[in-house]
Amino acid sequence: MTRTKKTGMKARGRRMAVVGAMGLATGALGLSSVTLAAAPTLAKGAVEITAPRTAQVGKTIDVKAHGGDDSAGYLHQLCLEENGFGEGWHQETCSAAVKGDAKVTAQGTSARRGDLRFRAVLYGLTSKHDQKPVRLHTSDVVTVHVR
Repeated sequence: MTRTKKTGMKARGRRMAVVGAMGLATGALGLSSVTLAAAPTLAKGAVEITAPRTAQVGKTIDVKAHGGDDSAGYLHQLCLEENGFGEGWHQETCSAAVKGDAKVTAQGTSARRGDLRFRAVLYGLTSKHDQKPVRLHTSDVVTVHVR
């Protein structure tokens, strides 16, 4: 009886391994087709910002940003935001709503010493006058030390 159970278990184990391998192969095919179907819905994009590391009081500070996203159906608008001297984040300037990549440049001066932080935010709009834009991407924060 023990021998029959061992043989039976081995046979069942082999059958389960074959069925499992076939299921895995079928599952892998099904999974890859699901992955391929879902891949186009993922939007890719990025926002980059450049600013000088240091600036002098009263001198012009140039901050540039560009970004884009491949999400279909959206116009893109890129805005520069500033946080400095305990004021919180506020918008400095925004680009026009465009299809494709957006670019924006801001120039300003600082009247006092300290750290100014800047970031760029890419918004998706359904029209040029969209009242509820969707935030798509935000850049890393860059700090300008004003001395």
